[in-house]
Amino acid sequence: MTTTRLAGRDTVTGHGLCIIVTEDRIAALEPAELTSGPYLAAGLIDLQVNGYRGLDLNDGALTPARVSELTRMMPGLGVTTYLPTLITASRASLLSALAAIAEARRQDPLCARMIPFVHVEGPFLAPEDGPRGGHPREHVRSPDLDEVAEWQHVSGDLVGMITLSPHHDQIETFIRALTEQGILVAIGHTAATADQIRCAVAAGARLSTHLGNGAAATLPRHPNFIWAQLADDRLDAGFIADGFHLPADTFKAMLRAKGLERSYLVSDKTALGGMPPGIYDQPIGGRVGVGSDGRLSVVGTPYLAGASRPLRQDVALAIGMADLTLSQALQLATRNPGRFVGNRGRLAVGEAADLILFDWDGGAASLDIRETYVAGEKWRGD
Repeated sequence: MTTTRLAGRDTVTGHGLCIIVTEDRIAALEPAELTSGPYLAAGLIDLQVNGYRGLDLNDGALTPARVSELTRMMPGLGVTTYLPTLITASRASLLSALAAIAEARRQDPLCARMIPFVHVEGPFLAPEDGPRGGHPREHVRSPDLDEVAEWQHVSGDLVGMITLSPHHDQIETFIRALTEQGILVAIGHTAATADQIRCAVAAGARLSTHLGNGAAATLPRHPNFIWAQLADDRLDAGFIADGFHLPADTFKAMLRAKGLERSYLVSDKTALGGMPPGIYDQPIGGRVGVGSDGRLSVVGTPYLAGASRPLRQDVALAIGMADLTLSQALQLATRNPGRFVGNRGRLAVGEAADLILFDWDGGAASLDIRETYVAGEKWRGD
């Protein structure tokens, strides 16, 4: 039996903390004589990852090897659990990608551990420009339980979360059918009315995907679907706190309205995240510019072309954007999203030893990951 002792500073108190790991579990938590050095916390949990550093989950040519390679990048970023996210595409393309992810989990124990299920963002979204975002219009379609059944057949029931727009006809029946299968339903990329939002929640929708984005540039002052989602305590809301997708005052106000306990962060990072500045031709989005600051934009326009910053940066940026403490920002990227992936992201005896040791100074734009432990296995930071 292998036992490991990890020491660092508690992110809540700043005092020394020692975590004793036996095999893949937390066996004990004890005080430690530390006043400086790295912080010790639960590993980050990202419910929305489209790719990173040139590895694309949505280019129509996904392989199990690429899934494994992407998965092995995640611990270096401090992420111990993530959801590969497939966006709107043809029926054949989605089936192929799901089969590749399922095969990666069969072949690679790290994929099986770090990927609890897949998030399909679409294709049952709003077709209009604005709400649709970067999702290809030609593949947006109406909800279809037979298609979802195909997804589950080829993947071994691996689809565990679906983002949809609740404006479609018979959407309540569709949502109820998904929730009866144990699939999380999230509202996103929508122009739905406030009444349609409320009906979707009553039918079982539980999440808001990157609230405030995937929306028209202008909305009615009130009512609108953002207010409706912020006001509904039955919905937990995801936010992209990268400094580009939401202005700081908007993020702060939305976080206060929804409440810390019902909020979580996602990176929504794409294959261009971590790539050098320049112009890239993308299968989705066309010509995309990567700025020196990491901003992704559609060339020749002011529009965003996705997200590039990993969750370790979003956590650090959220602190300054919303006047949070380090422990509060980490809650948004550990325990809160962890509720939707088997209650991961908690520091408690008996829980999985998914842990990070990191440095952070007030005002820094990123957590500096020293070490990551996935089920007790050590990985270095990048």
